[in-house]
Amino acid sequence: MNRIPALWAAAYGSQSPRLRRFLARRVVHLGAFVRALALTDHRPFTSL
Repeated sequence: MNRIPALWAAAYGSQSPRLRRFLARRVVHLGAFVRALALTDHRPFTSL
């Protein structure tokens, strides 16, 4: 996943409040899920 520096720092930095870290982590995980979902359409399907 392409990491957004400000979002990554908010999600995994120790200086952010707990709620902000939690929400930022959810956004990071949601972005990774959406990216993986988009890539599934572009991978060839092979069967035996």
